[in-house]
Amino acid sequence: MGLMNFMKLSSICGIIVLGVSILALGCESPTKEVEVDGDSGQPPASQVATIVPTGDERYLNENSDYIFDQDKLPTFQLNLPPAALAEIDADPSAEKYVEGSLTFEGETISPVGIRYKGSVGAFVNCLSGTDWANPSGYKTCTKLSIKVKVNWQDSDHTFFKMKKLQFHSQNLDPSQMRERLAYWLFREMDVPAPRSIHARLMINGNYSGLYALTEQIDGRFTRHNFDDGSGNLYKEIWPLRADGQPYRDREYIASLKTNEDENPSAAMMSAFAREIADSDDANIQEVIKKWMNIKEILSYAVVDRTIRVDDGPFHWYCNQGCTNHNFYWYEEPTEETMHLIPWDMDNAFENIRFNRNPVTPIADEWGEVSADCQPFRFGSFNLLQRSAACDKLIGGWATFTTEYNQLLQSFKEGPFSETLVNEQLKKWEDQIRSATLEASQKHEDALSPAEWQNAIDELKSNLDFARRK
Repeated sequence: MGLMNFMKLSSICGIIVLGVSILALGCESPTKEVEVDGDSGQPPASQVATIVPTGDERYLNENSDYIFDQDKLPTFQLNLPPAALAEIDADPSAEKYVEGSLTFEGETISPVGIRYKGSVGAFVNCLSGTDWANPSGYKTCTKLSIKVKVNWQDSDHTFFKMKKLQFHSQNLDPSQMRERLAYWLFREMDVPAPRSIHARLMINGNYSGLYALTEQIDGRFTRHNFDDGSGNLYKEIWPLRADGQPYRDREYIASLKTNEDENPSAAMMSAFAREIADSDDANIQEVIKKWMNIKEILSYAVVDRTIRVDDGPFHWYCNQGCTNHNFYWYEEPTEETMHLIPWDMDNAFENIRFNRNPVTPIADEWGEVSADCQPFRFGSFNLLQRSAACDKLIGGWATFTTEYNQLLQSFKEGPFSETLVNEQLKKWEDQIRSATLEASQKHEDALSPAEWQNAIDELKSNLDFARRK
């Protein structure tokens, strides 16, 4: 089955809706002895060899820039005892870790934790269960997104200064370019965003296919991207509720992704939210300038709206209340500044020319308000949304009209220009062509070269349309 037939599910604000995503969408180290399983000579599913590093390994002495080198197509090998692989294949949606090992450029880390990852949409058409709203059953697709936990069992192990690796299957993106290109564009506009590259993945000696290796947003990410990376990182909690009031401190703390076990304080986030909530038209810009880098946040908005990341923070889905998702906040304590970080680029670029995803399209242009800030229905699925600019913070950003338009022009003439984008796409196409062909030859459900090339051409056409708007 070709990937053009894949369907995507989106679970948002307590509702689950079904849409068509493509239409929408080295040296060996000494080891300790372990018990092995008789005839196979393999460790049992619950236990793999423990490899004690010598300290000279490259993965201990280089940083993450070595991995996220845009000029390379790395190959990673995951090895799991057969019983462990069978266990996670039998129920991927359980997202249960099993022990295995990770090998890269001849060096092996063992043990590590390995599991499948994803929301409801990540498993649709890839599990045997028939109820798409409740993914269940055994694995039926060759590729599923995978997370590798290097600091397994709370160890202090790192891999090129990282504790986790995320391999995204790209099953819903026949161009295999959306994730990498979107994050590249954000970063080219000096927005703190994950690094993403392509990678080949081997599982127990078998070529699984081409994945997007995308940086985990965690404490390693904040230390890499900010002068002071020791602050709080929050996932998917907006400073203000839909009613314009701040959350309680404990609600912010419940969304922490760093500093959870250190008696954390949400004082900075709370103060930021309170000042935004108490602002008015006369001082909203000054409050925002106090707390945020204006060029950075407006650059975020410029990139997001140009490439139509319609499943991100500017889409307020409504169902028993309105809220947004797919973002992180980082509070940099030394500078006392707040930073919005993009996440989940599955749907980027889809709705540039047409609202091809029935779940995600945003009705308003940047800064516009519809239905007097009441929820309204939009899109072919007639789902409820609310205008993003009704949020006081987003509405405040939208008042920086001159600065926004200047950055938009700079974006279109710079990173988003036809010359620069096509140069990157050509480079990446050449980099992954053989890996894509290899997958198509090995797996019936892999992209065909024709599907891939057609999707690349469609992506380029959409980009040209966005430049002319």
